[in-house]
Amino acid sequence: MDTVRALLDKAGTTYAEQAGITLADKPAPLYRLLVLSTLLSTRIKADIAVDAAKELKRYGTPRKMVDASWQDRVDALGRAHYVRYDESTATALGDGAQLLLDEHRGDLRGIRDGDVRAELRRFPRMGPVGVDIFCREAQAVWPELRPYLDRKTLDGARKIGLPTEPDKLAGLTARKDLPRLAAALVRVSLDRKLADAVRAA
Repeated sequence: MDTVRALLDKAGTTYAEQAGITLADKPAPLYRLLVLSTLLSTRIKADIAVDAAKELKRYGTPRKMVDASWQDRVDALGRAHYVRYDESTATALGDGAQLLLDEHRGDLRGIRDGDVRAELRRFPRMGPVGVDIFCREAQAVWPELRPYLDRKTLDGARKIGLPTEPDKLAGLTARKDLPRLAAALVRVSLDRKLADAVRAA
């Protein structure tokens, strides 16, 4: 479908890819995705949250995040201009890393056997928005989440005339491209000019 092709061409980079995360079903990239989802879930521009995730790459495992000082985390967020929420987010990241170490030995794959959304909600700052972000991206490596097309993606679909039923929408692209489709639809939902450009193409 031409609209889907144009959408993926113009906006089909996942947020994980944008943050330099090569997603895989392994502890470190999944943890970095959790950090990115935490950062994206606050009322702050996505590009700033992505830059903050890049700055925090040096603390890319729960152990490294816990071993970093609170000030180290604040400083990393500050370098990315993630400033309105830097102190509370630095605390949340430290607490979340400790929780992951205590309950899952630092490995998010431990939540796959349960209710993934409920387990994610237990991490500080991971409300419904953060959970949706994580699941949209993690469906690349956790097939049981597919198709994960939440309200934000369906808002984007509506804006450019695509189906708003998740199964129909998912059927417009290959399963492996669902995370790209979801990310692109989120961008369209937030950017009228992008939506217009996709429709025009």
